[in-house]
Amino acid sequence: MGLQEFVVRRIAQLIFTFWVFVTILFVLFRAAPGDPTSMFVGQGMSAEAREETIQRLGLNEPLHVQYFDYMGQLLTGNFGTSFRYNEPVWDILVVKFWNTIILMGSALVLAYVLGVTFGALLGWYRGTSFERGGIIVALMARSSPEFWTGIIVLSIFSFWLGVFPSGGMRSIGVETTSFAGRYLAWDFVYHMVLPMLAGAIYYMATPMLLMRNTMLDVLKADFIEIKKAEGLPESQVLFRHAARNSVLPLVTVMALVSGTAIGGSLVIETVFNWPGMGREMVQSINYNDYPVAMGSFFLMGSVVIVMNFLADLAYGFLDPRVQYD
Repeated sequence: MGLQEFVVRRIAQLIFTFWVFVTILFVLFRAAPGDPTSMFVGQGMSAEAREETIQRLGLNEPLHVQYFDYMGQLLTGNFGTSFRYNEPVWDILVVKFWNTIILMGSALVLAYVLGVTFGALLGWYRGTSFERGGIIVALMARSSPEFWTGIIVLSIFSFWLGVFPSGGMRSIGVETTSFAGRYLAWDFVYHMVLPMLAGAIYYMATPMLLMRNTMLDVLKADFIEIKKAEGLPESQVLFRHAARNSVLPLVTVMALVSGTAIGGSLVIETVFNWPGMGREMVQSINYNDYPVAMGSFFLMGSVVIVMNFLADLAYGFLDPRVQYD
């Protein structure tokens, strides 16, 4: 199998994966007990008004009709209308989606920069107290729940030192309308520091420990000894030759960690009162707001699927040992 056939085959698998994912999503929410009107029955909603609402939302149609309507909407980029807000789902989710992506994307970039750097140093200084201390810190960070890490970060930098705000995405009274004004403002960066730091601490351990283990294998290679014999500076051998040849396994892991981070954004967003998609997803489930909940799951799941697809392609390009079969 050549490279072109490999890419076409992966794209076909991507489309099939999306179809299975969307179908499971539809069945799960339709099989859930209750409907969007059940939250208002206790508030005095009459049986006639409830029936009228169900017909207006199309929930009285057979399940297969609802399924084909939903698939048709997705193919045209229409996520439907929110039962709770009575607004297009995309208008509700687009801002929260970018809030989550920018927060968790920044946290992952910081986690990988720190994890790869310290992982390379741990492998280089194997057998020293620096390596033993680094492994203990990495394991503690990885085994600690996200909410606990977030509370510790809040306690130190917000409640004790008072250098960063305790929550929210911008100061009270600050209003923005454009994308650049929303995410390139200093006030936004100032509020993002603590949730980004908490996420980076939690997700840093995986690339750090993986980088260390890969470095231990690379440092045994003959070309490392040759570079040392050539008299190259230690930092040049470490980062230009050893670390550079150790980062390949991190490509695949980054896709998996990205999916975990996007899915786990709910905890970070709750601790820091961040208006992201994770919180909106939980609220929409509580209100049986199917379109918003399904839209949230679809966007978050799509990020995971696409990241795995890109990692699969990147691994095929970067590693010449990969066989296209």
